[in-house]
Order: sequence, then structure tokens, then C-alpha cells
Amino acid sequence: MKLSFSTEDEQFRNEVAAWLADNLCGEFEQIRHRGGPGDEHMFVHERIAWERQLHAGGWTCVGWPKEFGGRGVSIEQQVVFHEEYARAGGPGRIGHIGETLAGPTIIAFGSEEQKQRFLPGILRGEQLWCQGYSEPAAGSDLANIRTRARFCEESGQWKISGQKVWTSLAHESQFCFVLARTEAESVGHKGLGFFLMEMDQPGIKVVPIEQLTGTSEFNEVFFDEAVCGAQDIVGKPGDGWKVAMGLLGFERGVSTLGQQMLFKNEFEEIVRLAKKNGAAQSGAIRQRISDAYVGLQIMRANSMRMLSGGGNGELQKEAMIYKLYWATWHRNLGKLAMDVLGAESEVLDGAPYELNRLQSMYLFTRSDTIYGGTNQIQRNIIAERALGMPREPRG
Repeated sequence: MKLSFSTEDEQFRNEVAAWLADNLCGEFEQIRHRGGPGDEHMFVHERIAWERQLHAGGWTCVGWPKEFGGRGVSIEQQVVFHEEYARAGGPGRIGHIGETLAGPTIIAFGSEEQKQRFLPGILRGEQLWCQGYSEPAAGSDLANIRTRARFCEESGQWKISGQKVWTSLAHESQFCFVLARTEAESVGHKGLGFFLMEMDQPGIKVVPIEQLTGTSEFNEVFFDEAVCGAQDIVGKPGDGWKVAMGLLGFERGVSTLGQQMLFKNEFEEIVRLAKKNGAAQSGAIRQRISDAYVGLQIMRANSMRMLSGGGNGELQKEAMIYKLYWATWHRNLGKLAMDVLGAESEVLDGAPYELNRLQSMYLFTRSDTIYGGTNQIQRNIIAERALGMPREPRG
């Protein structure tokens, strides 16, 4: 695992920092440090414009191979990019799901036609993606898929029916990658397909889910004979689980660096507030701030260890602890934010009870240990897949 940077890497750092200083200003000044967890609903159109500004400067998809429009930079330089992005206060990337999940998955598993059709729009920041994995009543069991995909010989298309839930930014997205069952009698991870679907069609209905924060950045998505071209299934029918697991590998790979960028911004905001309102005079608060800083550094080191493995989306053992670690750390950071705010954290002026950024962050962190696989499920994954312990009895 490499934690130091070469002279070339530091030159790249200077290039990134200079471009951000020249561009993250003017019309984009208002979105600095915005768009993180609990704040994803803010400045949507401005952040879309920022994605296009990034592309104009050659700063989208920096880790993609050059043949697909990326810079093909090393892991070390990808780390450098995210560090400088955080330092400059870069906003939460609204194209995150396309750039770090859909794109790498299409590159790794997709056909040449799929690469030519989908990758340029992601690269340019013109096509936003959402993820169609979770389903009602399935809990954290990703393989418990009821959404069905039926191939219609007459039209030469797949017809997809079912329901997905907790679909972040579905209401803003043009495309969704959907895991659906291609074999009617199949169960578990067998008989699944991985589909690339257009959202703007009569067979898809998006219904917002209102949260404690009063925002609705994620949704329920209903599919009623929604169509997907025969050419837009990734791999073959039945390959869905393999592709889905590859995508989760990317989710726990380079994409974690962008997430940590947001965490670092939140942490630094809490430190600034503690100094300003006097909370930092408390020894207990200072200790918790120190613990949070150490935890963030451990998170970064483990990410570097994960990224030192292969780039094909396969989950390394180190990756299997990541969700449990960051979810628990971030939940505790939310608690720290409220204690630093003090009495202000519990007081609002009145209807419509607009929350400040740290209050929204705190409420959002209550979901961190649930979505994407609960902490309990994560411990099962670590035990069974990383440590090779006996599988938990299934119902």
C-alpha cells in the first residue's frame, strides 16, 4: 500500500488545485461545500452545470481509461484529485452514480455498443444515473428480487415490471441500472439480469419519499411493462448477479474517495464551529474531535489498501469492512455535530422549520447504518465472506 506521492503526483496536485481555484468561484461560489449527505436536494441545477464545467476542464472521470475519455490517471492521482477537491470545497458530485458506478461497470462488463452509447453522456455530465437495486420487503437481502423482466419476441424488447425503493435522485436521472429476474422460477442470485434503462417512458413512475429532514432526494420507482432494448442488458440473462457484485466492488473502491471528501468537509465545519462557539474548550469535545479525525485517517488508509488490489470490481477482503466502518463513524460524527451545536441543535424558529446543514446531516446519518446493508448484515458479510465462518442459517 502506497501512502506517499511522487514528484509527478505533486505536480498533478498543483494542476488540480489551480484549476479549482480558477473555476470554483463566481456563479459556482454558492455551491462550495454543498450537496453532501442530507443536503443532496440543494442546488441541483447549479451542480449539474458544475458537472459540465468539470468536463470542459477535463476533470470528470479522471480514473477512466483514456480510450473512453478519461485521463487514465493512477490510483495515487485519483486520491490527489479527491483531496484537492475537498480542500477547495467542491460540491457533492451529482453525477457520482454514473461516473463511479454505472460507467466503470459498463467499461468492465458492457458491450462495445453500450460503451459507445452510454459513456460519452456520463463523461460530459449530461446524463444522470440512479440505481435500481433495493426492493420493498427485501431488507438488506439484495438477491431477494421480485422485479421481473420478460423478453417480448414481437417487439424485440425486454418488458420490466416491479418496484424499487430508496432510489436516490431518480427524479433527476435520465437512466437507471436495474436488477431484475429474467427466469420466472429462479430464486436468490440465479436467473437475474442487469438492465440499462431510460427513465423517461410511460412504464416508469417515480414517487418521492419524504424524510425526517423534510427532503425527498430518494424515491420509490414503479415499473409497469417498462421497456428496455435487447441490446441494453449487460452480459447475458442470468449474468445479473455477477455484474451487480462487480458494481458493488466499484462502490467500495474509488467511489469511496468522493464520499470521504464530503466527510472531511463536514468534519472541518464542525471543528470551525467548535472553535467559534466555545465548544472546543470542553476536554470531552476535543477528545471526540480527535477520535473523529483519527477515524477519518483510518478510513482513508483502508481505502488506499482496498485500491491497491485489482481494478476489475472484485471485492477484496479489506473492502468488506468499509460500509460497517464508515456508517458507524458517520453516525457518531452526526452526534458530535449536535453536541457542538449545543442548545441550538434543538431549536428552530418556527414553521416551516428549516433545518441548518448540521441538523440535516445529523438526521441523515441516522439512516447510514441501515441503507446499503444494515450493520448487522455487514457483520454477516465480514464473518462469512471475509473470514470464512459458517453461514448463518437461512429461513
